[in-house]
Amino acid sequence: MAAGLPRTQARRAAVQALYQAQVNDQAPEKDALEFVTAEYADKIDKAYFQQLVAGVIAEQTIIDEALAQAVDRSLTAIDPVELSILRLAIYEFMYRLDIPYRVILNEAVELAKSFGGEQGHRYVNGVLDKVGARVREAEYQAAKARKNSSRH
Repeated sequence: MAAGLPRTQARRAAVQALYQAQVNDQAPEKDALEFVTAEYADKIDKAYFQQLVAGVIAEQTIIDEALAQAVDRSLTAIDPVELSILRLAIYEFMYRLDIPYRVILNEAVELAKSFGGEQGHRYVNGVLDKVGARVREAEYQAAKARKNSSRH
């Protein structure tokens, strides 16, 4: 993951905000960037960060419904960090059609490698693969077809 990309940093900060709000059982502050480390505070796309946090909050019920169809446990049983990453990625799948499916998936896996448990990235990848196949069906099928044709 490129450390300096403003949207990548916005996603990192948004996951932190969503996680912090979840474990503290409070609404995330879409303007609060105090937890963003100085290391990348000046490189973050603040508007995108705010859009992500506000979007996940506003659409959480719809996001959680899509997520619940792809997991084998209750959402409360999912690691809070991984749940924050999944919600963020599903929000982007559903509402940011300008961002390619693979970019969202790769960013989420990298976030899980950075913040999640030891095998968290595999879980995130598997869940998002299921959600992506439904939410971005045409794009998902096209990518699968390209992958299969490049094997022959």
